[in-house]
Amino acid sequence: MPVISQFYGILIYMYKELGGHHNKPHVHAKYNEYEASIIIENCELEGNMPFKQKRLIDAWIEIHKEELYAAWYAYNNDGELIKIKGLE
Repeated sequence: MPVISQFYGILIYMYKELGGHHNKPHVHAKYNEYEASIIIENCELEGNMPFKQKRLIDAWIEIHKEELYAAWYAYNNDGELIKIKGLE
């Protein structure tokens, strides 16, 4: 799992998958035993994440949306992993 960011115990990562939901630009998040994928465009969640952590992830996505799209396309087209600053 290539981690691109982490904050408040939340790991954000990207990896390549084929088919379905994973064709849209998204990130994966892990917090303790919870895991989810979140679409960058609208923060739609697939999986499970506690409410507080989901709100933190949504805020982080909104702050870094342009960087996330750039990171998504760089990783999927060139295999380049771009790290993004977490919340402070």
